[in-house]
Amino acid sequence: MIVVGSGPAGVAAACAAADNGARTTLVEANPFPGGELVSGLPVDGCLNARGEWLVGGPARALFDGCRRRGGYIGPLFDWRLNWGVCIDPAAMRLAIVEELARRGVRLLLGSCVQGAAVAAGRLAAVEIVQRQGRVRLDGDVFVDASGDGTLAVLAGATCDQAPGGALQPVSLTFRMGQVDLPLLMRFIRDNPGEFMLAESPLIDKSAAECVQEIYRSGLPFVPLTAKGPLLGGAIARGDVAPCTGIFMWPTSLPRREVGLNMTRLAGVDATDNAAWSAALPVLAHQVEQGVAFLRDRVPGFADAVLADTAYGVGVRETRRIRGEATLQDDAVREARHTDDGIARGAHHIDLHGAGTEQTRIPVREGGSYDIPFGCLVPLGLRNLLVAGRCISSTRAANGSCRVMGTCLALGQAAGTAAARVAADGLDDTRALDVTALRTLLKAQGAVIDGTR
Repeated sequence: MIVVGSGPAGVAAACAAADNGARTTLVEANPFPGGELVSGLPVDGCLNARGEWLVGGPARALFDGCRRRGGYIGPLFDWRLNWGVCIDPAAMRLAIVEELARRGVRLLLGSCVQGAAVAAGRLAAVEIVQRQGRVRLDGDVFVDASGDGTLAVLAGATCDQAPGGALQPVSLTFRMGQVDLPLLMRFIRDNPGEFMLAESPLIDKSAAECVQEIYRSGLPFVPLTAKGPLLGGAIARGDVAPCTGIFMWPTSLPRREVGLNMTRLAGVDATDNAAWSAALPVLAHQVEQGVAFLRDRVPGFADAVLADTAYGVGVRETRRIRGEATLQDDAVREARHTDDGIARGAHHIDLHGAGTEQTRIPVREGGSYDIPFGCLVPLGLRNLLVAGRCISSTRAANGSCRVMGTCLALGQAAGTAAARVAADGLDDTRALDVTALRTLLKAQGAVIDGTR
């Protein structure tokens, strides 16, 4: 089988397929696998707001790999809405390579998908472009984990996409080292009005009590809000570009390193290479502004240094492939469970807009929702599954299921399903016994029941 895209969904799909006996090729356009998993961002969506784990299998193997390398900080709660698993991206890079290699996954880097050979709704091969020229890859079953649904669209799938001006902004995250963490933590403790706090109905504490909890954790996992005087004033003066907040999290305790997300550029269609590329210098300038602001105005950062930026411009939203089922807004909000769920999501509906605009809607009672198998099955195609943020979903629902933890779970489901389709000689993914798939996923560590 062939997996296209080596972000969270693609890595998990390739690992799961290989675990289930499939001879697996993983195709990646970039020179290193991992996508946003190696950007330095916390892995959101691994736990629901109650702190219940929702991922297992390949996700846990990757976290264990980070732990062995001293790069696993673990799950932290922001006392707003969200748990995130904080890791050192350098450790995650090596963990990904290790997990793919030990399973025998064939990794093709620097390989861009250019075409698909399709007959009667069935893919026979994908065409990729490498340094040596065009290469045809034949396969029995395919998984599109490209984020943009690239292979699915080339194969003739239909998709939905918001107009360019309505698409969520792209961003460039960065990290700063040599941060005075004790001083930063005291600043957080003493200034609750500067931070986003207590948005979840589950939190029965005041903002002042929330920052005390964060202070006791000893780790800065909290967003500075644009509604506070510090960041709000900087935006009003033009010192930094308008943003909802400065999201910060620990990435390495030995390096005293903190990850930061505060850049944004709206109106960029990341399926347009020219527009996506043109965003980079704008976002790079915003990083420079952010570094200067943090050093000058935020306690703990005065002597900090810029450690790194993400490898590339981060994309929140592009295409959503139309499938046999569609994840709906109300299913996410109401934490609905189904008999054909193959992965669970729990992140709040999170839709970023231009400037300081952002919509955040919690999942009911801090629970989790099921993602039906049909959301992975594109209409009109028999041997292709999609995984990650390009699954069949409404725009609002996608604002929840697009996060990395959910993509890891979706990748495990897609890779496992694809391996079973190939092993059983099925002509169509729709012929797969979803009940048997669920049983197999649970046996291999996936979390698809037992949580709110």
